Amino acid sequence: MRSNTQHALQAWWAQALAVLALILTVGTLQPAHAAAKDLPDFSDLVEKVGPAVVNIRTTQKVSQVQQNAMPNFPGLDPSDPFYEFFKRFMPPMQPQQPQAPRGKSEREVPAGVGSGFVIDSDGYILTNHHVVDGAESIIVTFPDKREFKGKVIGSDQRTDVALVKIEGKGFPALKIGDVNKAKVGQWVVAIGSPFGLDNSVTAGIISAKGRDTGEYLPFIQTDVAVNPGNSGGPLLNLDGEVVGINSQIYSRTGGFMGISFAIPIDEAMRVVKQLRETGKVSRGRIGVGIGEVDKDVAKALGLNTTQGALVGSVTKDSPADKAGVVAGDIILKFDGRKVDKASDLPRIVGETKPGSRVNMTLWRKGAEKTVQITVGEFENEKTAKASTPKKVEPTQADRFGMAVSDATDAERKALGFAGGVVVRAVEGAAADAGIAVGDVILQVGRQDISSAKQFAEVVKSVAKGQTVPVLVRRGENSFFVVLTP
Repeated sequence: MRSNTQHALQAWWAQALAVLALILTVGTLQPAHAAAKDLPDFSDLVEKVGPAVVNIRTTQKVSQVQQNAMPNFPGLDPSDPFYEFFKRFMPPMQPQQPQAPRGKSEREVPAGVGSGFVIDSDGYILTNHHVVDGAESIIVTFPDKREFKGKVIGSDQRTDVALVKIEGKGFPALKIGDVNKAKVGQWVVAIGSPFGLDNSVTAGIISAKGRDTGEYLPFIQTDVAVNPGNSGGPLLNLDGEVVGINSQIYSRTGGFMGISFAIPIDEAMRVVKQLRETGKVSRGRIGVGIGEVDKDVAKALGLNTTQGALVGSVTKDSPADKAGVVAGDIILKFDGRKVDKASDLPRIVGETKPGSRVNMTLWRKGAEKTVQITVGEFENEKTAKASTPKKVEPTQADRFGMAVSDATDAERKALGFAGGVVVRAVEGAAADAGIAVGDVILQVGRQDISSAKQFAEVVKSVAKGQTVPVLVRRGENSFFVVLTP
């Protein structure tokens, strides 16, 4: 009897465990199924916007044609492992041209493939400057295989934006979105011609906004797969609105590695407005070289934040020079707009119309100062070269580890400065901070330096252990270092 009871209990427990396992399994699967249902479907979006995304082929003239040329697969180097794959299984992206005779004859050959998109039904197309730069002819192809000859209305290398026009009306056009509403983590879609493969669609998320890469613009960073040939194509939100122009990738191989960059569409449209009106872009300029304000410099200068752009140099007779701006100033605001970091200033100034007279807020020697400045027009600026200093007997090394002397007349004339002393030897704390022989010391603390004698007195007055900002000029640029005797 006991044995039968044990068997019954065992059977009951087995059934209970089986039911529990089933419940847990169902409970586990349901959230996964629900999550799958929440994933976006891009098919409607692509069907809606796809007709407005175009392939752009360019040609250039050459004097000779390489013998036995290989088929052209844009974006692929013959040494690339995928080159042989495309060569074997796909037709050439460009038709082969007949061999030109040797000599000085010229012919047009394929130069590259990129992407673009229509922004106006009258045939205005947005793409990258580097897609059409140097092109002899531009062929624009729509997804329905219609081809048009394109004409560059204007192109801006600094922002990598170009505007192309094709003849006709009633073209499908994309809607411009609001970049400010785009958030990190949101889904975005790229459409273009990677490696010449038309109408390729890839998707991902926005990884970061306002990403500085050393260029003029604050890029949108994404993890959308973008490859050579995608350049100039649109980056779209889930409403099918353009939020960026795919422009660059970070890569060690030449192909996609998970990081791509897009030009914010609001910045691009500001450029487009000028290109449509004048065919070129006019930018403001004030004539300063700038750097970041780090924590140590801000603290030493009495600034309670690392906000602003540190003026390292001022071009002679520039708008900044005429306004009284000097090396060592920190620009906090320009025309009422806050300068959070150094890279903000070129964009803010560049967007200001040349000839405008605006207020600029500076931080100088522990206090804010407002100056008025008349914005000039951007142009390539020439920089002066420093002449080799003549041998001058320096003072003995000071508490900072520097031996200095007054500048020669030739040095003052070459670099265009009135005060300061020249470093003739360096060791200790000064050497560790990066000061080098030939540098010019302009300020110690908040005191301007006019002579080697005064410099020695100022350094001598610094208390032991006191942190002091020192303004250093090197060539045409100036920067702060923080020293402690």
